[in-house]
Amino acid sequence: MDTALYVSLSSQIALERRLTTLSDNVANSNTVGFRATEVKFEELVDNRRPADVTFVSSGENYLSTRNGGLQQTGSALDFAVQGDAWFSIETPAGPALTRDGRFTMTEDGALVTLNGYPVLDPGGAAIQLDAAGGEPEVSRDGALRQNGVQLAALGLFTFNPANGYSRHDNSAILPNGEPEAVVDRFDVGVVQGFIEKSNVNAVSEMTQLIMVTRQFENVSALVRDAERIKQDAIRTLGGSNT
Repeated sequence: MDTALYVSLSSQIALERRLTTLSDNVANSNTVGFRATEVKFEELVDNRRPADVTFVSSGENYLSTRNGGLQQTGSALDFAVQGDAWFSIETPAGPALTRDGRFTMTEDGALVTLNGYPVLDPGGAAIQLDAAGGEPEVSRDGALRQNGVQLAALGLFTFNPANGYSRHDNSAILPNGEPEAVVDRFDVGVVQGFIEKSNVNAVSEMTQLIMVTRQFENVSALVRDAERIKQDAIRTLGGSNT
């Protein structure tokens, strides 16, 4: 086996995966409630040879848990989650979790996202308000009141990203497995009149994107050099046998 070629190939695969996640993060640096994708790599050692050979794994994606900054909007239907929790919404793909709290109220009083997806309460039911009751007020625990009367509550949920997930509409998440409703957590709450910005540091991600691109080019050059050396060796050995 051509060790140099296989080591370089493993590096290219890993770098390509990192390039993909960095590009996606940069593209969503202004997406409300977006959580960045990070990649964890592991060192793989093949000790079946006289000298151990180290490869890099293709990488495993994970979700950044950093909170994005809060931006004040003043809108009574804009909400932000503080702490490790998510709003729940009903989408055509099933219940999804989101940190994008830009909601609106339909003519019949249903609380929905900007895409028209129903916002769910802690029990997983669509939230229904009084269309004629004026702007709602929310308490830190998510309770929604109109004219001083509680009519509903915003559902706050947590999930384990290690169990797997997929993205939906950029900032939303479709978790593998059932998310758990947040109950009596002092470190989790809702604030009204704010939205959460993306947790992507665009400058840092762009810097990493440039560095990884250069690394990919360097590895590609290494592959070309290794192939050239092998071809030169074949020609030299072939010529010495004639």
